[in-house]
Amino acid sequence: MKESLVIIPTYNEKENIARMVSEVFSLSPDIHILIIDDGSPDGTAAIIKDLQIQNSSRLFLIERSGKLGLGTAYILGFKWALDRNYQFIFEMDCDFSHPPKDLLRLYEEATKGTAVVVGSRYCKGGKVKNWPIGRILMSYFASVYVRLITWMPVTDTTAGFVCYRKEFLEKLDFSKITFIGYAFQIEMKFAAWRLGFKLKEIPITFTDRIEGASKMSKGIFKEAILGVLKMKWKSLSQKNAYRK
Repeated sequence: MKESLVIIPTYNEKENIARMVSEVFSLSPDIHILIIDDGSPDGTAAIIKDLQIQNSSRLFLIERSGKLGLGTAYILGFKWALDRNYQFIFEMDCDFSHPPKDLLRLYEEATKGTAVVVGSRYCKGGKVKNWPIGRILMSYFASVYVRLITWMPVTDTTAGFVCYRKEFLEKLDFSKITFIGYAFQIEMKFAAWRLGFKLKEIPITFTDRIEGASKMSKGIFKEAILGVLKMKWKSLSQKNAYRK
């Protein structure tokens, strides 16, 4: 996995962070990790600093003063990655809902030229484990709604397990990404599609976290549902809405 960077935002992930770093590094000697920690009061950043002692050339940490939003964390990470010329930039959660081993499958597809590779719960072969049925339905129909409004050819529009090629991120005007919560994931895929880049979904098994507390809520889905209309209107009213 040469020239690859995995960006992992964290907030109170002390139960998961050491094992996550270990499992990602076990996939390839070339892979690097950037952790963006939003002032976790549980000591997550301190654990990362201890891990950096033996992994100073592969493990990086940016500390922020508080919870500033998922989208702003990833955009900070994307800019950091572009400044250092990484070719393949990944998003993933720290709670093992995204299987680290599947980074290899996303990478393999990206090396074929696919600009955005999505680890998908809802494409053929994708699965969800340990979620209550109400949450599954809420997530699934949120993605259905997004597709109906945007016509975007992605079944798992809110997925947060993604590989981006450098070429897409270089063309994207980050200042035009308006969402900072989980709707950010929808807008990134929509921006890639509107800019003419190829997207592909790879089926994964999404497993709800075992350790730590979930950050998901009904408010997150509400943000995504209401924001999609605004996002669609912007793309229709502004030529090259996301291009630099």
